[in-house]
Amino acid sequence: MTILFLLLSIAVLVLLIVWAKLNPFLSFLISSIVAGFLLGIPPEQIAGSIQKGMGNLLGDLVIVIVMGAMLGKLVAESGAAQRIAGFLMKLFGQKHITWAMSLTGLVVGIPLFYNVGFVLLVPLAFTVAYQYRISAVYVGIPLLAALSVTHGFLPPHPSPAALVAQFDANMGLTLLYGMIITIPTVAIAGPLFASKLKNIKAEPLKTFQAEVKEEKDLPGIGNSFFTALLPVFLLVTTTILNLNISPQSTLAPIISFIADPGMVMLISVLIATYTLGLKRGFDMKTLMDLYTHATKDIAMILLIVAGAGALKQIFSDSGVSQTIAEGLQSWDIHPLILAWVITAIIRVCVGSATVAGLTTAGIIAPLVASMNVDPNLLVLSIGAGSLMFSHFNDAGFWMYKEFFNVSIKDTIKTWSVMETLVAVFGLIGVLILDLFI
Repeated sequence: MTILFLLLSIAVLVLLIVWAKLNPFLSFLISSIVAGFLLGIPPEQIAGSIQKGMGNLLGDLVIVIVMGAMLGKLVAESGAAQRIAGFLMKLFGQKHITWAMSLTGLVVGIPLFYNVGFVLLVPLAFTVAYQYRISAVYVGIPLLAALSVTHGFLPPHPSPAALVAQFDANMGLTLLYGMIITIPTVAIAGPLFASKLKNIKAEPLKTFQAEVKEEKDLPGIGNSFFTALLPVFLLVTTTILNLNISPQSTLAPIISFIADPGMVMLISVLIATYTLGLKRGFDMKTLMDLYTHATKDIAMILLIVAGAGALKQIFSDSGVSQTIAEGLQSWDIHPLILAWVITAIIRVCVGSATVAGLTTAGIIAPLVASMNVDPNLLVLSIGAGSLMFSHFNDAGFWMYKEFFNVSIKDTIKTWSVMETLVAVFGLIGVLILDLFI
C-alpha cells in the first residue's frame, strides 16, 4: 500500500499541473499535504515537515540561483552574449555554422537561464539564417540543443544545482563530469541531427528579429568570455585544487571557502559588476535595477524548488523512502537507469524539466547511500531524463513552434526529437562515465 500511496501522490501532482493547470508551486504544496495524510504522518506534523523541507533545500540554493540570474542578466544586457555569438560565427564561417551555433549556446547558456537564453539567442539565429539564406531550423536546433543540455546538466542552473544539494554531491565535480558528457551529446543532438533538417520550412516572424547592438557598444571578446565563464573556471579550478592539496595545508581552508558554490557565484557577480558594468560606463543604480529585475524573473523557480523540497521531506519523514529502498534491492536494474526512467516518465507527463528532476530527487535522495552509485552521476542521469520528449504540455515546445513559425508536425520532428536525443545520449554518456569512476 505504501508504494500505491506514493504513486497516488505523484499522480495528484501530475493532474494538478496538467489537467487543473495549477501553478507548480501550489501543486507541490497540495501534493505534499495529500502525501502526508496518505502516508500516515500525523496531521499536526505535516506542516512542520513541509516547512523543514522547503527551508533545507532553499538554504543551499538561494545564493546560487539568485546570483546566477544576476550574472546572466548582466551578460545579456551588456552585449557580452552578442559579442560571444558574433565572434564564434566569424571564427567558424558559413560551412561550419551549426557548430558555431552549438558552441554559442554552450558558452552563453552556462550563465543564462534557458528562457533568457532562448529569447536572447534565437533571434540571432534568425539573423544568421537570413544572412546565409538557409533554414532557420537548421541553424536553430544546434543552438537549442546546447541551451537544453546546459539547462538540464550543468550547475548553476536551478535543477542540477538543486539535485546537487539533495544528493550531497560536489558541484565542481558534477560540472566537470557534465561538461565531459555535454560535448558529445550536443554534437549528436545539435549539428549532426540538424544536418537532416536543411529542408524543414520555417518562416520566423519579424517580431522576433534580433535587436542587435552596434559594434562600438559591445564589450571586448576577452572580457565577454572571461566574465561569462568565470563561475565555470572557479568551480573547476577549486575542485581540482581540493583534490590535490592536503587537508593539512594552510591553503586548504581558503580554497574550500572559495570553492563553495555560493561564494563562487558571489565572486563572479561582483567581478562582473565591474568588468561588464562599472568599467563600461554603467552607473550603480542601473546595475542594481538589472539585478532586481533578474530576481523577479526567477522568483517562481525558487518557489518550485521549495515545493519540491517539501514533497521530498514528506517522503523522507513518512518512511516511504526506506520502503522503496527495500523494494529496489530486488530490482535487476542499474540505479542510474532507474533514476532516468522515473524522471523521463514524469517529464513526459508533466512537461516541466525542473519539476520532473526535483520530483524524482524527492524519491531517490534518501536512497543514495544504499544505491552504491556516484551522486554526481545521479545528478546527470536525472538531468538527462528531465529533457525527454518535450511535447504539447511543455512551454518550450510552444516557444519553439511560435518563434520558428513551423507546423506542429515539424515541431515534433525537430524539437521533440532533438530533446529525446539529448535525453538518450546524455544517459549513455553517464553510463560510459560510470565505467571509469
